[in-house]
Amino acid sequence: MSAALKMTAFGLALLSTLFLLLATCTDCWMVNADDSLEVSHKCRGLWRECVTNMQDGVRTCDQYDSILADHPVKIVVTRTLMITADLLAGLALATLVLGLNCIKFLKEDPCVKLKMCYGAGVILGAGSILGLVGSVWYAVDVYVERAMLVSHNIFLGVHYDFGWSCWLGMAGSTGCFVASVLLTCCLY
Repeated sequence: MSAALKMTAFGLALLSTLFLLLATCTDCWMVNADDSLEVSHKCRGLWRECVTNMQDGVRTCDQYDSILADHPVKIVVTRTLMITADLLAGLALATLVLGLNCIKFLKEDPCVKLKMCYGAGVILGAGSILGLVGSVWYAVDVYVERAMLVSHNIFLGVHYDFGWSCWLGMAGSTGCFVASVLLTCCLY
């Protein structure tokens, strides 16, 4: 039972870590259409902003200024939290691989392997919380930005939605959290 639980947690952690990495690297955290005719489709990400012409499908992307330049707080905080979550999830995944029963590393000492799995669960839990905070931070800021326009009766024909990168970050963080719970609470 313990081996099956470890393998399940490993599969979930691997998939969730890939989701976190994709969310950090992709550029569609916030989606908006600039007009009611939906002639163009704009995606804003952590690293660049892309506009797709809906008529001919041409996509152009503009990189943000240097990473050292002044950026909005939501971008800086989300970048920091997501990169830290990616690093912690990767470290937890490496530790978990070494703690699996099918790996011959420290095969003669199952107590150490079990402690490695617990440690991987704790690290994965910390990474999942940081990733979830980063994803939700960005989503709340997008919602507040839209609500401010509506409350000031400013309608520019702009419709904001959460992009697939934001949802991917939330799904990856949630998956890492579930894998962490499996490793830390259910491994007895």
